[in-house]
Amino acid sequence: MITKKPKVLVALSGGVDSSVAAFLLREAGYEVTGCFMKFWSDPRVSRENPCCSIEAERRARILARQLKIPFYVLDLRREFKRKIVDYFLKQTKQGLTPNPCVICNQEIKFGLFLERALSQGADFMATGHYARIKQGRLLKGTDKEKDQSYFLWRLKSKQLRRVLFPVGGYTKKEVRAMAARYHLSTAQTEESQNLCFLANGVDDFLKLNLKSKPGRIVDVAGTVLGRHPGLGFFTLGQRWGIGRWLEASRQSQGPYYVLRKDRRKNLLVVTKNEKDLLTEEFKVSDVNFVLNLVKHEFPLKVKVKIRSRQKEVPATLCKTKKSNQILVKLARAERAVTPGQSAVFYKGEEVLGGGVIV
Repeated sequence: MITKKPKVLVALSGGVDSSVAAFLLREAGYEVTGCFMKFWSDPRVSRENPCCSIEAERRARILARQLKIPFYVLDLRREFKRKIVDYFLKQTKQGLTPNPCVICNQEIKFGLFLERALSQGADFMATGHYARIKQGRLLKGTDKEKDQSYFLWRLKSKQLRRVLFPVGGYTKKEVRAMAARYHLSTAQTEESQNLCFLANGVDDFLKLNLKSKPGRIVDVAGTVLGRHPGLGFFTLGQRWGIGRWLEASRQSQGPYYVLRKDRRKNLLVVTKNEKDLLTEEFKVSDVNFVLNLVKHEFPLKVKVKIRSRQKEVPATLCKTKKSNQILVKLARAERAVTPGQSAVFYKGEEVLGGGVIV
């Protein structure tokens, strides 16, 4: 009896993680096709985006040739600019600190890319993310240092049933070792740490793409300490770089930390007391649960992350009067809970969902 091989479209980035993912799927008997996604880059910047550069595409092609799998390039530059870059700029202009990787996963990688995979007759799509899926539930990756589940909270169970994370059950060290053992061409490829469209850094990108609106820097009492170049250049809890914008007589009085951004008055409010940055409860909007939760499950005991590298904190989720807004009550106060960033809810190894801090 001839059994049809399941088809999978793998997002090949030219890095070691997606390369090993493709290799593992091929070895497991899948009919694998590799696809390199081309994202938008600012034409005014000479340095290429590391994730979708000519060199990254070349590495992906070589790897596909080595694995003897079909390969093509998917041009998503226009969609990426509209859905991700414009979102980032709009949120930053509003004084928020957005997380474009979360939106990219929702709209591009597990949105447009998944649609393309299914439209071409694939049964699944796959990436090199360090996360795991079990019966439509999203779980942390085995490697706690590389776990990327924080960035996937906007996904739904329906999507996840069509997604494969082949390296999610391995550590990065094990993935590197596999790439070397099987002589994959990307075995020694270095990791890219920066946001893909911010090749020259956040400040340079904002200077090119946002019209700056300078304003006053004040302390909690309203005393003017200096002038800022634009609220978008700062984030809550920030200490580095503030001193250069203070009046000369104030520069030795710090350190100062960004406490909040008053967009209406265009004020950057700073404090010398780090305890001012502590928050015990906050609200999130644009809430998504991977699995639908019914009303009687609230209040809900969870653990929450307010940034990707932070340890989880016990918390209670409570309903509010607004339908898509939740109150998060923390078991202990956390520093610099930042509007625009993601708060992600966990129960053990499982990602329940998350929301955008308001």
